[in-house]
Amino acid sequence: MVDHSSPSRRPLGRASLLLRLAAIGVVVGAVAGAFAYVNGTLDPQRLRPKTLVNALETNNGVHPGYRRNHSKGVCVAGYFESGPAARAYSSAQVFHEARTPVIGRFALPSGNPYAPDSSVPIRSLALQFSQANGQQWRTGMNSMPVFPVGTPEAFYQMLKAGAPDPATGKPNPASMPAFFASHPEAAPFLAWVKTAKPSASYATESYNGINGFYLINANGQRQAVRWGVVPISQDTKEAAAPAGADFLQQDLEQRLLAGPVRWQLLITLANPADPVDDASKVWAGEHTVLNAGTLVLDSSQPQLSGDCRDINFDPLILPSGIEASNDPLLAARSAAYASSYLRRTGEVSQLHNAVQESKP
Repeated sequence: MVDHSSPSRRPLGRASLLLRLAAIGVVVGAVAGAFAYVNGTLDPQRLRPKTLVNALETNNGVHPGYRRNHSKGVCVAGYFESGPAARAYSSAQVFHEARTPVIGRFALPSGNPYAPDSSVPIRSLALQFSQANGQQWRTGMNSMPVFPVGTPEAFYQMLKAGAPDPATGKPNPASMPAFFASHPEAAPFLAWVKTAKPSASYATESYNGINGFYLINANGQRQAVRWGVVPISQDTKEAAAPAGADFLQQDLEQRLLAGPVRWQLLITLANPADPVDDASKVWAGEHTVLNAGTLVLDSSQPQLSGDCRDINFDPLILPSGIEASNDPLLAARSAAYASSYLRRTGEVSQLHNAVQESKP
């Protein structure tokens, strides 16, 4: 996967790093969604989807009609042009047809739809590939290289560490550093956090799938993989995020006026010793990377009226030829995304009224 660290960036001092850690827990709480085990209703030790969604609402506030995570975003559309590299590894039609339609969504990992674009260093990209045979592939990717923890339970504890103190309305600045001190598996994520900065554009970011999956070919052979997209034909020079709350959508719209934006879909093949079921672990060393084709995005729409609005980007909606690993975060994301989806779709009328009232 892509490592976004850069030796030219100056590491944060200890005081600044502690402040960043205190805030990053809430940010990460929205990166992969509220996690919970599927069917965890009988065992009190297992988390329920509504428990995690409730926790997100506690940390970020309730914004009727919006997603409980990645609330601020923009719809995009385009297509995927496949190349031959992945065809021997997967029978999925998306890798065999010349072109597959795509609907997507760029977003910020925050539960606040009014958050300034410069408030977090992470950007996300969710995609729905619609195959001609009626099957779909949905995937959510983020600009960080790994997730901080590997289990829903640890995620929930991290979310609690970032919860606001009722007395102050702000998170306890000591809680998040204490959480990370007790979770050494977060070291790769913390190494990335030290140099992470908000980008000035969605179009110049690389996005990582983070979780492990399996490609299945026509002979039934399985290959563990992770995937991500890397921008091409774009100005990828690092630029500081500008002032203002909404520069990301404006930048994207301006770029699309000049023509489509493109990424290469890169699929990393796991080595035998790689931890396939733990999204907090880096796959170290040399790996075979397949250039599976080109993602082309050529239009955008407002998220409140665009085609992506009613899509639940459930990572377990997969076509034949792609299967989920046993990573517990995948089933957790699926269950909690469904819970969040039911809440926000039941609030559409409130959202519509709020939008109408905000118009001059």
